[in-house]
Amino acid sequence: MNLFSICSLSFFSLFLSSTLIFFLGIYYLMVDYSIFVEWELFDLNGSMVVMTLILDWMSLIFMSFVMYISSLVIYYSEDYMSVEKNMNRFVILVLMFILSMGFLIISPNLISILLGWDGLGLVSYCLVIYYQNVKSYGAGMLTALSNRIGDVAILISIAWMLNFGGWNYIYYYDFVSGSFEMQVITMLIVLAAMTSSAQIPFSSWLPAAMAAPTPVSALVHSSTLVTAGVYLLIRFSPMLNTFNCGWFLLLVGCMTMFMAGLGANFEFDLKKIIALSTLSQLGLMMSILAMGYPKLAFFHLLTHALFKALLFMCAGSMIHNLKDSQDIRFMGSIVNFMPLTSVCFNVSSLSLCGMPFLAGFYSKDLILEMVCLSWVNFLIFFLYFFSTGLTASYSFRLFYYSMSGDNNYYPSFSFDDSGFYISFGMIGLLVIAVFGGSLLSWLIFPIPYVVSLPYSLKFLTMIVVLLGGYFGYLVSNFSLSSDLFSLKLISVVSFAGSMWFMPFLSTKFISYFPLSVGYYSSKSFDYGWGELMGGQGVYTLFVYLIGYIQGWYDSNFSIYLLTFIFWMFILVIFYFI
Repeated sequence: MNLFSICSLSFFSLFLSSTLIFFLGIYYLMVDYSIFVEWELFDLNGSMVVMTLILDWMSLIFMSFVMYISSLVIYYSEDYMSVEKNMNRFVILVLMFILSMGFLIISPNLISILLGWDGLGLVSYCLVIYYQNVKSYGAGMLTALSNRIGDVAILISIAWMLNFGGWNYIYYYDFVSGSFEMQVITMLIVLAAMTSSAQIPFSSWLPAAMAAPTPVSALVHSSTLVTAGVYLLIRFSPMLNTFNCGWFLLLVGCMTMFMAGLGANFEFDLKKIIALSTLSQLGLMMSILAMGYPKLAFFHLLTHALFKALLFMCAGSMIHNLKDSQDIRFMGSIVNFMPLTSVCFNVSSLSLCGMPFLAGFYSKDLILEMVCLSWVNFLIFFLYFFSTGLTASYSFRLFYYSMSGDNNYYPSFSFDDSGFYISFGMIGLLVIAVFGGSLLSWLIFPIPYVVSLPYSLKFLTMIVVLLGGYFGYLVSNFSLSSDLFSLKLISVVSFAGSMWFMPFLSTKFISYFPLSVGYYSSKSFDYGWGELMGGQGVYTLFVYLIGYIQGWYDSNFSIYLLTFIFWMFILVIFYFI
Protein backbone atom coordinates (compact mmCIF):
# COMPACT_ATOMS: atom_id res chain seq x y z
CA MET A 1 0.00 0.00 0.00
CA ASN A 2 1.54 3.27 -1.16
CA LEU A 3 0.83 5.94 1.49
CA PHE A 4 2.11 8.75 -0.74
CA SER A 5 0.11 8.08 -3.90
CA ILE A 6 -2.33 10.81 -4.92
CA CYS A 7 -5.30 8.53 -4.11
CA SER A 8 -4.10 7.78 -0.57
CA LEU A 9 -3.28 11.43 0.18
CA SER A 10 -6.67 12.55 -1.16
CA PHE A 11 -8.39 9.82 0.87
CA PHE A 12 -6.77 10.78 4.18
CA SER A 13 -7.28 14.52 3.72
CA LEU A 14 -10.95 14.15 2.65
CA PHE A 15 -11.70 11.58 5.37
CA LEU A 16 -10.27 13.78 8.15
CA SER A 17 -12.08 16.86 6.79
CA SER A 18 -15.32 14.88 6.62
CA THR A 19 -15.05 13.70 10.24
CA LEU A 20 -14.26 17.20 11.52
CA ILE A 21 -17.09 18.83 9.52
CA PHE A 22 -19.59 16.13 10.60
CA PHE A 23 -18.98 16.72 14.31
CA LEU A 24 -19.13 20.48 13.72
CA GLY A 25 -22.47 20.00 11.90
CA ILE A 26 -23.85 17.94 14.81
CA TYR A 27 -22.77 20.67 17.26
CA TYR A 28 -24.47 23.36 15.11
CA LEU A 29 -27.62 21.20 14.95
CA MET A 30 -27.71 20.69 18.71
CA VAL A 31 -27.27 24.36 19.62
CA ASP A 32 -29.23 25.66 16.57
CA TYR A 33 -26.32 27.78 15.40
CA SER A 34 -25.27 29.01 11.96
CA ILE A 35 -22.51 31.26 10.60
CA PHE A 36 -23.03 33.66 7.70
CA VAL A 37 -19.81 34.99 6.12
CA GLU A 38 -19.79 37.79 3.52
CA TRP A 39 -16.86 39.17 1.55
CA GLU A 40 -17.62 42.09 -0.75
CA LEU A 41 -15.94 41.84 -4.16
CA PHE A 42 -17.23 44.99 -5.90
CA ASP A 43 -20.27 47.22 -6.24
CA LEU A 44 -22.47 47.12 -9.35
CA ASN A 45 -25.19 49.81 -9.76
CA GLY A 46 -25.77 49.90 -6.01
CA SER A 47 -25.89 46.09 -5.76
CA MET A 48 -22.99 44.58 -3.87
CA VAL A 49 -21.46 41.50 -5.53
CA VAL A 50 -20.38 39.49 -2.50
CA MET A 51 -18.86 36.08 -1.91
CA THR A 52 -21.14 34.52 0.71
CA LEU A 53 -20.85 31.34 2.77
CA ILE A 54 -23.47 29.85 5.04
CA LEU A 55 -22.34 27.27 7.60
CA ASP A 56 -25.38 25.70 9.24
CA TRP A 57 -26.19 22.11 10.22
CA MET A 58 -27.66 21.27 6.81
CA SER A 59 -24.74 22.47 4.71
CA LEU A 60 -22.11 21.01 7.08
CA ILE A 61 -23.68 17.54 7.38
CA PHE A 62 -24.25 17.32 3.62
CA MET A 63 -20.69 18.51 3.02
CA SER A 64 -19.31 15.85 5.38
CA PHE A 65 -21.29 13.13 3.55
CA VAL A 66 -19.99 14.30 0.16
CA MET A 67 -16.42 14.27 1.47
CA TYR A 68 -16.78 10.87 3.16
CA ILE A 69 -18.21 9.20 0.03
CA SER A 70 -15.69 10.88 -2.26
CA SER A 71 -12.74 9.87 -0.02
CA LEU A 72 -13.76 6.20 -0.26
CA VAL A 73 -14.46 6.54 -4.01
CA ILE A 74 -10.97 7.95 -4.62
CA TYR A 75 -9.40 5.21 -2.49
CA TYR A 76 -11.41 2.63 -4.43
CA SER A 77 -10.14 4.18 -7.70
CA GLU A 78 -6.55 3.24 -6.79
CA ASP A 79 -7.40 -0.36 -7.70
CA TYR A 80 -10.25 0.14 -10.17
CA MET A 81 -8.28 2.62 -12.32
CA SER A 82 -4.92 0.88 -11.79
CA VAL A 83 -4.22 0.52 -15.53
CA GLU A 84 -4.95 4.23 -16.10
CA LYS A 85 -1.83 6.07 -17.33
CA ASN A 86 -3.09 9.54 -16.32
CA MET A 87 -4.14 8.71 -12.75
CA ASN A 88 -3.21 12.16 -11.47
CA ARG A 89 -5.44 13.83 -14.05
CA PHE A 90 -8.37 11.58 -13.08
CA VAL A 91 -8.03 12.28 -9.34
CA ILE A 92 -7.59 16.03 -9.90
CA LEU A 93 -10.79 16.09 -12.00
CA VAL A 94 -12.66 14.24 -9.23
CA LEU A 95 -11.29 16.68 -6.61
CA MET A 96 -12.41 19.64 -8.78
CA PHE A 97 -15.84 18.01 -8.95
CA ILE A 98 -16.00 17.74 -5.13
CA LEU A 99 -14.79 21.34 -4.76
CA SER A 100 -17.56 22.59 -7.09
CA MET A 101 -20.18 20.65 -5.13
CA GLY A 102 -18.85 22.02 -1.83
CA PHE A 103 -19.03 25.51 -3.25
CA LEU A 104 -22.67 24.98 -4.21
CA ILE A 105 -23.58 23.52 -0.80
CA ILE A 106 -22.27 26.41 1.30
CA SER A 107 -23.56 29.23 -0.96
CA PRO A 108 -26.72 31.16 -0.10
CA ASN A 109 -25.95 33.57 -2.93
CA LEU A 110 -27.12 32.96 -6.52
CA ILE A 111 -23.85 34.20 -8.07
CA SER A 112 -21.65 31.88 -6.01
CA ILE A 113 -24.18 29.06 -6.58
CA LEU A 114 -23.76 29.60 -10.33
CA LEU A 115 -19.98 29.19 -9.99
CA GLY A 116 -20.41 25.83 -8.23
CA TRP A 117 -23.17 24.82 -10.65
CA ASP A 118 -21.05 25.62 -13.72
CA GLY A 119 -18.08 23.85 -12.15
CA LEU A 120 -20.18 20.71 -11.74
CA GLY A 121 -21.42 20.93 -15.33
CA LEU A 122 -18.00 21.44 -16.92
CA VAL A 123 -16.11 18.87 -14.83
CA SER A 124 -18.92 16.31 -15.29
CA TYR A 125 -18.50 16.75 -19.07
CA CYS A 126 -14.76 16.07 -18.75
CA LEU A 127 -15.45 12.96 -16.64
CA VAL A 128 -18.22 11.55 -18.87
CA ILE A 129 -15.95 11.77 -21.95
CA TYR A 130 -13.01 10.34 -19.97
CA TYR A 131 -13.04 7.12 -22.05
CA GLN A 132 -12.62 8.69 -25.48
CA ASN A 133 -15.02 7.16 -27.97
CA VAL A 134 -18.08 8.23 -29.95
CA LYS A 135 -20.58 6.95 -27.35
CA SER A 136 -18.85 8.83 -24.51
CA TYR A 137 -18.72 11.99 -26.61
CA GLY A 138 -22.46 11.80 -27.37
CA ALA A 139 -23.27 11.14 -23.69
CA GLY A 140 -21.02 14.03 -22.62
CA MET A 141 -22.70 16.45 -25.02
CA LEU A 142 -26.17 15.35 -23.86
CA THR A 143 -25.16 15.78 -20.21
CA ALA A 144 -23.56 19.18 -20.76
CA LEU A 145 -26.31 20.63 -22.94
CA SER A 146 -29.11 19.40 -20.64
CA ASN A 147 -27.42 21.06 -17.68
CA ARG A 148 -26.83 24.29 -19.67
CA ILE A 149 -30.59 24.90 -19.56
CA GLY A 150 -30.34 25.08 -15.77
CA ASP A 151 -27.37 27.45 -16.05
CA VAL A 152 -29.37 29.79 -18.27
CA ALA A 153 -32.29 29.70 -15.80
CA ILE A 154 -29.98 30.66 -12.92
CA LEU A 155 -28.38 33.42 -15.03
CA ILE A 156 -31.81 34.90 -15.81
CA SER A 157 -32.78 34.73 -12.12
CA ILE A 158 -29.50 36.52 -11.23
CA ALA A 159 -30.40 39.29 -13.71
CA TRP A 160 -33.96 39.45 -12.32
CA MET A 161 -32.73 39.67 -8.72
CA LEU A 162 -30.80 42.81 -9.59
CA ASN A 163 -34.11 44.59 -8.81
CA PHE A 164 -33.79 43.66 -5.13
CA GLY A 165 -30.31 45.09 -4.62
CA GLY A 166 -28.64 41.79 -3.72
CA TRP A 167 -28.43 38.10 -4.55
CA ASN A 168 -28.65 36.49 -1.10
CA TYR A 169 -32.02 34.81 -1.53
CA ILE A 170 -32.21 33.94 2.19
CA TYR A 171 -32.94 37.62 2.93
CA TYR A 172 -35.96 37.73 0.63
CA TYR A 173 -38.11 34.84 1.93
CA ASP A 174 -40.50 37.13 3.83
CA PHE A 175 -39.70 40.47 2.22
CA VAL A 176 -41.17 39.65 -1.18
CA SER A 177 -43.68 36.92 -0.39
CA GLY A 178 -46.35 37.06 -3.07
CA SER A 179 -44.43 39.38 -5.43
CA PHE A 180 -44.39 38.66 -9.16
CA GLU A 181 -40.57 38.97 -9.35
CA MET A 182 -40.00 36.26 -6.77
CA GLN A 183 -42.56 34.05 -8.50
CA VAL A 184 -40.56 34.27 -11.75
CA ILE A 185 -37.31 33.56 -9.88
CA THR A 186 -38.86 30.55 -8.13
CA MET A 187 -40.06 29.16 -11.47
CA LEU A 188 -36.57 29.57 -12.94
CA ILE A 189 -34.96 27.85 -9.95
CA VAL A 190 -37.45 24.96 -10.28
CA LEU A 191 -36.48 24.66 -13.97
CA ALA A 192 -32.76 24.63 -13.05
CA ALA A 193 -33.34 21.98 -10.38
CA MET A 194 -35.33 19.84 -12.83
CA THR A 195 -32.43 19.80 -15.32
CA SER A 196 -29.79 18.97 -12.73
CA SER A 197 -31.90 16.29 -11.01
CA ALA A 198 -32.98 14.85 -14.40
CA GLN A 199 -36.74 15.15 -13.94
CA ILE A 200 -39.08 14.65 -16.91
CA PRO A 201 -38.46 15.90 -19.67
CA PHE A 202 -34.70 16.18 -18.95
CA SER A 203 -34.24 12.56 -17.79
CA SER A 204 -32.32 11.11 -20.72
CA TRP A 205 -28.89 12.46 -19.75
CA LEU A 206 -28.71 10.54 -16.46
CA PRO A 207 -28.45 6.97 -17.86
CA ALA A 208 -26.27 8.34 -20.70
CA ALA A 209 -23.79 9.67 -18.11
CA MET A 210 -22.98 6.01 -17.31
CA ALA A 211 -20.29 6.30 -19.99
CA ALA A 212 -18.09 7.75 -17.21
CA PRO A 213 -15.77 5.46 -15.16
CA THR A 214 -17.66 3.61 -12.39
CA PRO A 215 -16.01 5.50 -9.46
CA VAL A 216 -17.26 8.73 -11.05
CA SER A 217 -20.75 7.21 -11.42
CA ALA A 218 -20.68 6.31 -7.71
CA LEU A 219 -19.91 9.93 -6.87
CA VAL A 220 -22.20 11.62 -9.43
CA HIS A 221 -25.24 9.47 -8.69
CA SER A 222 -24.99 9.48 -4.91
CA SER A 223 -24.14 12.89 -3.57
CA THR A 224 -23.01 15.42 -6.18
CA LEU A 225 -24.40 16.44 -9.57
CA VAL A 226 -27.87 14.82 -9.47
CA THR A 227 -28.56 15.92 -5.89
CA ALA A 228 -27.56 19.55 -6.56
CA GLY A 229 -31.03 20.39 -7.89
CA VAL A 230 -32.82 18.77 -4.93
CA TYR A 231 -30.53 20.57 -2.47
CA LEU A 232 -31.14 23.91 -4.21
CA LEU A 233 -34.90 23.41 -3.95
CA ILE A 234 -34.60 22.42 -0.28
CA ARG A 235 -32.93 25.80 0.27
CA PHE A 236 -35.69 27.52 -1.74
CA SER A 237 -38.52 25.50 -0.12
CA PRO A 238 -40.14 28.51 1.67
CA MET A 239 -40.72 30.09 -1.76
CA LEU A 240 -42.21 26.87 -3.17
CA ASN A 241 -44.81 26.94 -0.40
CA THR A 242 -45.47 30.66 -0.90
CA PHE A 243 -46.17 30.50 -4.65
CA ASN A 244 -48.11 27.24 -4.68
CA CYS A 245 -46.12 25.66 -7.54
CA GLY A 246 -45.69 22.44 -5.56
CA TRP A 247 -48.48 20.59 -7.43
CA PHE A 248 -46.51 20.80 -10.71
CA LEU A 249 -43.31 19.53 -9.07
CA LEU A 250 -45.25 16.79 -7.27
CA LEU A 251 -46.71 15.47 -10.53
CA VAL A 252 -43.35 15.67 -12.36
CA GLY A 253 -41.54 13.92 -9.49
CA CYS A 254 -44.12 11.10 -9.32
CA MET A 255 -44.08 10.59 -13.10
CA THR A 256 -40.25 10.50 -13.10
CA MET A 257 -40.28 7.95 -10.28
CA PHE A 258 -42.80 5.76 -12.12
CA MET A 259 -41.06 6.08 -15.52
CA ALA A 260 -37.61 5.21 -14.13
CA GLY A 261 -38.90 2.22 -12.13
CA LEU A 262 -40.69 0.87 -15.20
CA GLY A 263 -37.65 1.36 -17.43
CA ALA A 264 -35.28 -0.40 -15.00
CA ASN A 265 -37.36 -3.58 -15.20
CA PHE A 266 -36.63 -3.82 -18.94
CA GLU A 267 -32.93 -2.93 -18.80
CA PHE A 268 -30.02 -5.41 -18.99
CA ASP A 269 -27.08 -3.04 -18.46
CA LEU A 270 -26.02 -3.24 -14.79
CA LYS A 271 -24.96 0.40 -14.48
CA LYS A 272 -28.05 1.69 -16.30
CA ILE A 273 -30.36 -0.22 -13.95
CA ILE A 274 -28.67 1.46 -10.97
CA ALA A 275 -28.79 4.83 -12.78
CA LEU A 276 -32.53 4.44 -13.33
CA SER A 277 -32.95 3.56 -9.65
CA THR A 278 -31.18 6.87 -8.86
CA LEU A 279 -33.65 8.64 -11.13
CA SER A 280 -36.53 6.95 -9.32
CA GLN A 281 -35.22 8.09 -5.91
CA LEU A 282 -34.70 11.64 -7.20
CA GLY A 283 -38.35 11.68 -8.25
CA LEU A 284 -39.25 10.55 -4.72
CA MET A 285 -37.18 13.38 -3.18
CA MET A 286 -38.65 16.00 -5.53
CA SER A 287 -42.22 14.91 -4.92
CA ILE A 288 -41.97 14.82 -1.11
CA LEU A 289 -40.26 18.21 -1.22
CA ALA A 290 -43.14 19.55 -3.34
CA MET A 291 -45.59 18.28 -0.71
CA GLY A 292 -43.92 20.60 1.82
CA TYR A 293 -41.49 18.32 3.71
CA PRO A 294 -37.98 19.70 2.99
CA LYS A 295 -36.41 18.00 6.03
CA LEU A 296 -37.73 14.62 4.89
CA ALA A 297 -36.36 15.22 1.40
CA PHE A 298 -32.96 16.13 2.90
CA PHE A 299 -33.05 13.03 5.13
CA HIS A 300 -33.70 10.78 2.12
CA LEU A 301 -31.03 12.65 0.16
CA LEU A 302 -28.42 11.68 2.77
CA THR A 303 -29.48 8.05 3.27
CA HIS A 304 -29.79 7.55 -0.50
CA ALA A 305 -26.25 8.88 -0.98
CA LEU A 306 -24.89 6.19 1.34
CA PHE A 307 -26.47 3.08 -0.14
CA LYS A 308 -26.32 4.29 -3.76
CA ALA A 309 -22.55 4.90 -3.59
CA LEU A 310 -22.15 1.40 -2.14
CA LEU A 311 -24.36 -0.09 -4.88
CA PHE A 312 -22.21 1.52 -7.60
CA MET A 313 -19.01 0.36 -5.91
CA CYS A 314 -20.29 -3.24 -5.86
CA ALA A 315 -21.33 -2.95 -9.51
CA GLY A 316 -17.87 -1.59 -10.33
CA SER A 317 -16.23 -4.52 -8.51
CA MET A 318 -18.32 -6.98 -10.57
CA ILE A 319 -17.59 -5.16 -13.86
CA HIS A 320 -13.87 -4.95 -12.99
CA ASN A 321 -13.66 -8.69 -12.33
CA LEU A 322 -15.76 -9.63 -15.38
CA LYS A 323 -13.30 -7.82 -17.67
CA ASP A 324 -15.58 -4.79 -18.20
CA SER A 325 -18.74 -6.72 -19.07
CA GLN A 326 -21.87 -4.89 -17.87
CA ASP A 327 -24.63 -7.17 -19.18
CA ILE A 328 -26.44 -8.89 -16.28
CA ARG A 329 -27.26 -11.87 -18.54
CA PHE A 330 -23.54 -12.75 -18.54
CA MET A 331 -23.46 -12.80 -14.74
CA GLY A 332 -24.68 -15.49 -12.39
CA SER A 333 -23.47 -17.27 -9.21
CA ILE A 334 -21.26 -14.26 -8.42
CA VAL A 335 -21.98 -15.03 -4.75
CA ASN A 336 -19.71 -18.11 -5.02
CA PHE A 337 -16.77 -16.13 -6.38
CA MET A 338 -17.17 -12.74 -4.70
CA PRO A 339 -18.89 -13.18 -1.32
CA LEU A 340 -17.91 -9.76 0.09
CA THR A 341 -19.14 -7.89 -3.00
CA SER A 342 -22.35 -9.95 -2.94
CA VAL A 343 -23.03 -9.12 0.74
CA CYS A 344 -22.47 -5.39 0.15
CA PHE A 345 -24.53 -5.48 -3.06
CA ASN A 346 -27.49 -7.18 -1.40
CA VAL A 347 -27.38 -4.96 1.69
CA SER A 348 -27.46 -1.82 -0.48
CA SER A 349 -30.24 -3.29 -2.68
CA LEU A 350 -32.34 -4.12 0.38
CA SER A 351 -31.68 -0.63 1.73
CA LEU A 352 -32.90 0.79 -1.59
CA CYS A 353 -36.09 -1.30 -1.33
CA GLY A 354 -36.70 -0.07 2.24
CA MET A 355 -35.83 -3.23 4.20
CA PRO A 356 -36.55 -2.53 7.90
CA PHE A 357 -33.69 -1.07 9.97
CA LEU A 358 -31.32 -0.43 7.07
CA ALA A 359 -30.51 3.18 6.09
CA GLY A 360 -33.10 3.50 3.32
CA PHE A 361 -35.95 2.22 5.51
CA TYR A 362 -35.92 5.16 7.93
CA SER A 363 -36.38 7.78 5.24
CA LYS A 364 -38.41 5.86 2.67
CA ASP A 365 -40.91 4.39 5.14
CA LEU A 366 -41.40 7.78 6.78
CA ILE A 367 -41.97 9.42 3.38
CA LEU A 368 -44.60 6.85 2.39
CA GLU A 369 -46.33 7.16 5.76
CA MET A 370 -46.47 10.93 5.33
CA VAL A 371 -48.00 10.37 1.88
CA CYS A 372 -50.67 8.17 3.52
CA LEU A 373 -51.24 10.92 6.07
CA SER A 374 -51.33 13.78 3.52
CA TRP A 375 -54.20 15.12 1.50
CA VAL A 376 -53.20 13.70 -1.92
CA ASN A 377 -55.37 12.35 -4.71
CA PHE A 378 -55.55 8.72 -5.77
CA LEU A 379 -53.21 9.14 -8.78
CA ILE A 380 -50.32 10.43 -6.64
CA PHE A 381 -50.98 7.79 -3.99
CA PHE A 382 -50.97 5.05 -6.63
CA LEU A 383 -47.77 6.34 -8.30
CA TYR A 384 -45.92 6.45 -4.95
CA PHE A 385 -46.74 2.90 -3.94
CA PHE A 386 -46.58 1.36 -7.41
CA SER A 387 -43.12 2.92 -7.92
CA THR A 388 -42.03 1.46 -4.56
CA GLY A 389 -43.16 -1.96 -5.80
CA LEU A 390 -41.23 -1.45 -9.07
CA THR A 391 -38.09 -0.63 -7.04
CA ALA A 392 -38.35 -3.98 -5.25
CA SER A 393 -39.07 -5.67 -8.59
CA TYR A 394 -35.94 -4.50 -10.44
CA SER A 395 -33.79 -5.01 -7.32
CA PHE A 396 -34.91 -8.65 -7.05
CA ARG A 397 -34.47 -9.08 -10.81
CA LEU A 398 -30.91 -7.77 -10.49
CA PHE A 399 -30.24 -10.16 -7.60
CA TYR A 400 -31.71 -13.08 -9.56
CA TYR A 401 -29.61 -12.47 -12.67
CA SER A 402 -26.33 -11.73 -10.90
CA MET A 403 -26.32 -13.98 -7.81
CA SER A 404 -28.33 -17.13 -8.59
CA GLY A 405 -27.99 -19.85 -11.21
CA ASP A 406 -24.82 -20.81 -13.08
CA ASN A 407 -22.04 -18.49 -14.13
CA ASN A 408 -22.80 -17.41 -17.70
CA TYR A 409 -19.34 -15.97 -18.39
CA TYR A 410 -16.39 -17.87 -19.90
CA PRO A 411 -16.39 -21.40 -18.43
CA SER A 412 -12.66 -21.42 -17.56
CA PHE A 413 -12.73 -17.91 -16.08
CA SER A 414 -12.42 -17.34 -12.32
CA PHE A 415 -12.44 -14.14 -10.27
CA ASP A 416 -12.48 -13.11 -6.62
CA ASP A 417 -12.60 -10.28 -4.07
CA SER A 418 -8.83 -9.93 -3.81
CA GLY A 419 -8.57 -6.14 -4.45
CA PHE A 420 -7.74 -4.48 -1.11
CA TYR A 421 -8.66 -0.94 -2.16
CA ILE A 422 -12.02 -2.00 -3.63
CA SER A 423 -12.88 -4.11 -0.55
CA PHE A 424 -11.87 -1.32 1.85
CA GLY A 425 -14.02 1.23 -0.01
CA MET A 426 -17.05 -1.07 0.07
CA ILE A 427 -16.70 -2.01 3.76
CA GLY A 428 -16.30 1.68 4.69
CA LEU A 429 -19.68 2.39 3.12
CA LEU A 430 -21.34 -0.87 4.22
CA VAL A 431 -21.10 0.02 7.93
CA ILE A 432 -22.64 3.44 7.47
CA ALA A 433 -25.27 2.15 4.98
CA VAL A 434 -26.54 -0.14 7.75
CA PHE A 435 -26.34 2.24 10.74
CA GLY A 436 -26.47 5.67 9.04
CA GLY A 437 -30.26 5.85 8.72
CA SER A 438 -31.02 5.40 12.41
CA LEU A 439 -28.19 7.78 13.39
CA LEU A 440 -29.50 10.49 11.05
CA SER A 441 -33.12 10.04 12.12
CA TRP A 442 -32.10 10.58 15.77
CA LEU A 443 -30.14 13.69 14.80
CA ILE A 444 -32.52 15.37 12.32
CA PHE A 445 -35.75 14.42 14.16
CA PRO A 446 -34.79 14.57 17.85
CA ILE A 447 -38.46 14.66 18.94
CA PRO A 448 -40.11 11.38 17.83
CA TYR A 449 -43.19 12.23 15.78
CA VAL A 450 -45.94 9.61 15.95
CA VAL A 451 -47.55 8.80 12.60
CA SER A 452 -50.89 7.22 13.49
CA LEU A 453 -52.26 5.11 10.64
CA PRO A 454 -54.56 2.09 10.43
CA TYR A 455 -52.90 -1.33 10.10
CA SER A 456 -53.75 -1.58 6.40
CA LEU A 457 -51.81 1.61 5.54
CA LYS A 458 -49.04 0.99 8.08
CA PHE A 459 -48.16 -2.36 6.53
CA LEU A 460 -48.94 -1.29 2.96
CA THR A 461 -45.29 -0.35 2.31
CA MET A 462 -43.96 -3.77 3.33
CA ILE A 463 -46.73 -5.58 1.42
CA VAL A 464 -45.95 -3.57 -1.74
CA VAL A 465 -42.20 -4.29 -1.40
CA LEU A 466 -42.82 -8.05 -0.99
CA LEU A 467 -45.24 -8.11 -3.93
CA GLY A 468 -42.74 -6.15 -6.04
CA GLY A 469 -39.96 -8.61 -5.19
CA TYR A 470 -42.20 -11.57 -6.13
CA PHE A 471 -43.13 -9.83 -9.39
CA GLY A 472 -39.41 -9.33 -10.12
CA TYR A 473 -38.86 -13.06 -9.59
CA LEU A 474 -41.72 -13.93 -11.98
CA VAL A 475 -40.37 -11.53 -14.63
CA SER A 476 -36.85 -13.02 -14.38
CA ASN A 477 -37.78 -16.69 -14.19
CA PHE A 478 -39.47 -17.20 -17.56
CA SER A 479 -38.48 -19.56 -20.35
CA LEU A 480 -37.85 -18.16 -23.81
CA SER A 481 -40.28 -19.09 -26.56
CA SER A 482 -41.97 -17.51 -29.56
CA ASP A 483 -45.18 -17.12 -27.57
CA LEU A 484 -43.84 -14.51 -25.14
CA PHE A 485 -46.27 -11.92 -23.80
CA SER A 486 -43.69 -9.15 -24.31
CA LEU A 487 -43.30 -10.04 -28.00
CA LYS A 488 -47.04 -9.67 -28.54
CA LEU A 489 -46.91 -6.16 -27.04
CA ILE A 490 -43.51 -5.17 -28.43
CA SER A 491 -44.51 -1.52 -29.00
CA VAL A 492 -45.65 -1.12 -25.36
CA VAL A 493 -42.51 -2.87 -24.08
CA SER A 494 -40.21 -0.71 -26.21
CA PHE A 495 -42.04 2.42 -25.04
CA ALA A 496 -41.77 1.49 -21.34
CA GLY A 497 -38.22 0.15 -21.63
CA SER A 498 -36.79 3.18 -23.43
CA MET A 499 -37.79 5.78 -20.81
CA TRP A 500 -40.89 6.73 -22.83
CA PHE A 501 -38.72 7.48 -25.92
CA MET A 502 -37.06 10.32 -24.02
CA PRO A 503 -33.46 9.62 -25.21
CA PHE A 504 -34.72 9.73 -28.82
CA LEU A 505 -36.67 12.95 -28.18
CA SER A 506 -33.66 14.56 -26.48
CA THR A 507 -31.15 13.68 -29.21
CA LYS A 508 -32.27 12.78 -32.75
CA PHE A 509 -35.66 14.50 -32.52
CA ILE A 510 -34.16 17.81 -31.41
CA SER A 511 -31.10 17.70 -33.70
CA TYR A 512 -32.94 16.41 -36.82
CA PHE A 513 -34.99 19.57 -37.52
CA PRO A 514 -32.17 22.15 -37.14
CA LEU A 515 -29.81 19.96 -39.19
CA SER A 516 -32.37 19.39 -41.98
CA VAL A 517 -33.25 23.12 -42.04
CA GLY A 518 -29.54 23.91 -42.23
CA TYR A 519 -29.04 21.43 -45.08
CA TYR A 520 -31.94 22.70 -47.18
CA SER A 521 -31.14 26.37 -46.54
CA SER A 522 -27.50 25.85 -47.54
CA LYS A 523 -28.64 23.91 -50.62
CA SER A 524 -31.09 26.65 -51.61
CA PHE A 525 -29.12 29.75 -50.62
CA ASP A 526 -25.42 28.96 -50.39
CA TYR A 527 -25.31 26.66 -53.43
CA GLY A 528 -28.39 28.02 -55.26
CA TRP A 529 -29.86 31.54 -55.42
CA GLY A 530 -27.35 32.81 -52.89
CA GLU A 531 -24.51 31.78 -55.16
CA LEU A 532 -26.19 33.26 -58.24
CA MET A 533 -27.22 36.53 -56.58
CA GLY A 534 -24.51 36.70 -53.94
CA GLY A 535 -20.76 36.34 -54.13
CA GLN A 536 -20.51 34.36 -57.34
CA GLY A 537 -23.02 36.58 -59.19
CA VAL A 538 -21.35 39.81 -58.05
CA TYR A 539 -17.97 38.38 -59.04
CA THR A 540 -19.21 37.54 -62.56
CA LEU A 541 -20.76 41.03 -62.94
CA PHE A 542 -17.55 42.75 -61.87
CA VAL A 543 -15.44 40.58 -64.19
CA TYR A 544 -17.74 41.57 -67.08
CA LEU A 545 -17.61 45.30 -66.20
CA ILE A 546 -13.83 45.25 -65.74
CA GLY A 547 -13.44 43.49 -69.11
CA TYR A 548 -15.72 46.06 -70.72
CA ILE A 549 -13.83 49.03 -69.24
CA GLN A 550 -10.48 47.38 -70.05
CA GLY A 551 -11.65 47.09 -73.66
CA TRP A 552 -12.22 50.85 -73.69
CA TYR A 553 -8.73 51.44 -72.39
CA ASP A 554 -7.08 49.01 -74.84
CA SER A 555 -8.75 50.57 -77.94
CA ASN A 556 -8.40 54.14 -76.66
CA PHE A 557 -6.81 55.61 -79.88
CA SER A 558 -9.30 53.87 -82.20
CA ILE A 559 -12.20 55.19 -80.16
CA TYR A 560 -10.66 58.69 -80.22
CA LEU A 561 -10.45 58.59 -84.07
CA LEU A 562 -13.98 57.20 -84.35
CA THR A 563 -15.40 59.95 -82.13
CA PHE A 564 -13.39 62.57 -84.13
CA ILE A 565 -14.84 61.29 -87.43
CA PHE A 566 -18.31 61.14 -85.84
CA TRP A 567 -18.16 64.80 -84.72
CA MET A 568 -16.71 65.92 -88.11
CA PHE A 569 -19.57 64.15 -89.82
CA ILE A 570 -22.07 65.93 -87.58
CA LEU A 571 -20.45 69.33 -88.27
CA VAL A 572 -20.46 68.78 -92.05
CA ILE A 573 -24.16 67.88 -91.95
CA PHE A 574 -24.95 71.01 -89.90
CA TYR A 575 -22.86 73.13 -92.29
CA PHE A 576 -24.78 71.99 -95.38
CA ILE A 577 -28.16 72.30 -93.61
